[in-house]
Amino acid sequence: MPSRPDHHAPQEAEHVVDGAPPSEALSIPLSAEHAELQRQGAKAAARGEAQDSNPLLDAINQPDATGESERVWSDRRDAWDRGHDSQQRPTVSPARIAGGTAPIEHAQDEVLFGVTRVLTFDGRKGLTSASGFFFERDLRLFLVTSGHVFFDAATGHAPDRVEIELHTDSRDLTQLVTLSILLHRDGLSAWSQARDSAGEVDVAALEIDRTAMPADCVVRPFGPPHLPAGFDLFEVGDRLAIPGFPLGFFDTVHHLPVIRQASVASSYGVRFQGRGYFLTDARMHRGCSGSPVLARASTVAPGRVRWYLVGVHSSRMDMVTRNTVLDESLGLNCAWYADVLIPLTAGSSRELP
Repeated sequence: MPSRPDHHAPQEAEHVVDGAPPSEALSIPLSAEHAELQRQGAKAAARGEAQDSNPLLDAINQPDATGESERVWSDRRDAWDRGHDSQQRPTVSPARIAGGTAPIEHAQDEVLFGVTRVLTFDGRKGLTSASGFFFERDLRLFLVTSGHVFFDAATGHAPDRVEIELHTDSRDLTQLVTLSILLHRDGLSAWSQARDSAGEVDVAALEIDRTAMPADCVVRPFGPPHLPAGFDLFEVGDRLAIPGFPLGFFDTVHHLPVIRQASVASSYGVRFQGRGYFLTDARMHRGCSGSPVLARASTVAPGRVRWYLVGVHSSRMDMVTRNTVLDESLGLNCAWYADVLIPLTAGSSRELP
């Protein structure tokens, strides 16, 4: 079962994170055959194969050989192409804030410049330290983290604002600014809480007012192009990377996160115990709640994303029956499926102060 949330609090408190299945019906329904063709096209793109490798272009698979109609054949061909194109979309552009220019080469990686430390406060009183990341959609910028970072009824955690740090110089990484963001507006929560068919998901998104950010800040957000097309691109044992701020630890000179190596520990695409997350095998700590769970793209090329955003780290997993003297902890963690970010960031923009 999930144990305590992994934000870094002054005191550890036992907390069970309720799970739920990942979002459903996020795309137009497809026939089983077309869905499979899309998955095959996406896998071909992930392997670095060109679009003209579409097997439907082979003579033995064309209407003259199969006897099917031109329309049926073209629909099948296009389904494969759509899957291939889904992995070929342009990467999210870096820091398009108030006319800002792209950072230099070493500042191009989302792992370092798309992840930020999230400090929570009640007035001036510091509460917890957690992790989060930037997600851009339709020119709107969001801070994504675990829902329990913004509010956790089980532990009485109810901050009224958060602070994040932004780099302001891609060459001098010691230069940064702190941005304070209120969590309530007109008595209502300013963040959006993820939900799916089974209820709340421990993922939340807070829209950031770009006008409050410096024009030259260095931000490398994730976005829809980083979400993998389908669940069959990854298998049990595949390597993952989880950047974050365990126990609030980080490079205090350059204010960069540290990266934990991990692996897929349950069947990716299957809801573990019927809930909306999969398991990772990694040494995680408090302070990592809200970290992105990433898989490196097998082929890195211009116009291709470097990382797939596969999940959002929430909490460590453990057995309530474990003997704390005789048994080691499981070393497992739950990561909510990242596809929930699509419905979470949909809809009209909330009015920002």
